Amino acid sequence: MSEEKGICYLVGAGPGDPGLITLRGKECIEEADVIVYDNLANDDFLSWAKPDAELIFAGKTAKCHAMRQAEINELLVEKTGEGKVVTRLKGGDPLIFGRGGEEGAVLHDAGLEFEFVPGISSAIAGPAYAGIPLTHRKYCSQVSIFTGHESPDKENSSIDYRQIVRAPGTKIMLMGVARLPYIMETIIEEGGDPETPVALVRQATTGKHQTVTGTVATIADIVRDAEFKAPAVCIIGGVVNCREKLNWFEKRPLLGKRVVVTRTRKQASKLKDDLRALGADVSEIPTIRISQSEGDDARGFAHCVAECHTYDWIIFTSPNAVEYFFRAFDLIRDDARAIGGCRIAAVGPGTAEKLKEYRMATDLMPQEHVAEGLLKAFQEEVGSIENTTMLWVRAKGARDVLSKGLNEAGVILDEAIAYQTDSETTDPTGAVQKFKDDGADIITFTSSSTVEGFFDLGLSIPDETMIASIGPVTSSTLAENGYEVDAEANPHNVPALVQAVVDLVNEEPFGEDNDAFLNDEEY
Repeated sequence: MSEEKGICYLVGAGPGDPGLITLRGKECIEEADVIVYDNLANDDFLSWAKPDAELIFAGKTAKCHAMRQAEINELLVEKTGEGKVVTRLKGGDPLIFGRGGEEGAVLHDAGLEFEFVPGISSAIAGPAYAGIPLTHRKYCSQVSIFTGHESPDKENSSIDYRQIVRAPGTKIMLMGVARLPYIMETIIEEGGDPETPVALVRQATTGKHQTVTGTVATIADIVRDAEFKAPAVCIIGGVVNCREKLNWFEKRPLLGKRVVVTRTRKQASKLKDDLRALGADVSEIPTIRISQSEGDDARGFAHCVAECHTYDWIIFTSPNAVEYFFRAFDLIRDDARAIGGCRIAAVGPGTAEKLKEYRMATDLMPQEHVAEGLLKAFQEEVGSIENTTMLWVRAKGARDVLSKGLNEAGVILDEAIAYQTDSETTDPTGAVQKFKDDGADIITFTSSSTVEGFFDLGLSIPDETMIASIGPVTSSTLAENGYEVDAEANPHNVPALVQAVVDLVNEEPFGEDNDAFLNDEEY
């Protein structure tokens, strides 16, 4: 081992929803040189890791252990002893049936530094997302938590069910689905009321969330008939009756639907978050990556930015174009007034919103947020643009519809290649394999490049999977690859795409009353 000592963070990742991990937990993931992770309910956590971070899967299922606990302990000591920052990422809370205490003790005995980072336990989150309060003035003021995870072959239980039954208030059982018939029978034998309400919640806080309810006497049969699988949290007590009024999460329109988002990892966040907020089980497959222009393109771009004040118009056709332009502008100029008196055109609301971040107003924005719409807007709202000087800030390989139309109108046009879009080749979270294994109910595409990147990954779309497209250009690229879309956003923006997905599920026509947030490349 190295003499330099590292630190091991024993982090609770919470129940699954990435919004429910603590800020400290996220910091530990971002800082880590090594991440040792379990079977996480959400792979988004791994996307926060440094590009060069070592990711080690140590997860366990009921019948399969990627690594034994002794091996995990040894690994944590080894990596931390090498002077590395190690994040041990565990679902829920590391100290509630999570063996965090064992791992911390091993690190202590090795003379290594460690830190516990608490997480929200499924014992709390599961009931909350099922509309069940653990305490309620009408029902109880006490909570007991126990595990049902014992070997089915074990002759004598180490759990004192008599004391559990006698304890007042709500009972929370974790990891007891396999032994549910025995546990419920034992509760009755120890004097528990067979009519006591019971609920089981699985995959809580995620799009896979499911709840079944019954009584102590009936719940085992209900779980069996419903083929209700572990892992799940079991709630026993009168508070289960609160679901009638408090069941909020299960009313969301996309709950239980698997939706794949294809985009850059950075830019998928709004679409992903909006779908997840509606209850969808969202899997993100980054199919493209965006980087600044290189070589002659970069030199030409820098020259155009430096001379931007000489143009009558600057045209932006994506938020990326705006970001890369002003990033370069700030390096070249130290005075915002150096942009001069040029007017600014934006292809749509998303681009216009990005311009606002740089304190820039938009002088022209079309009703239809594509290149054709922008050309029409110039013709109808500006009039003659012959001999007008324009700078189009664009991506490498962008469609030539805009340049052809402007040149035909007599515009003196320069094109500045601000960035390039390439197919993504990595799969750090395993989302590609997950899609191959599990498929999806709906897959979304937000640009032609995401379509091309998807197929560059060697993927295909199963017949049963519905396809939602951001707009006609993207739909055309899908058609060229042999796929018809089931829904197309109108207008061509993220909120409309989300609504189109909802309408697909509900088999209702898409409405046009939506807030605008334009995708990056639909032009």
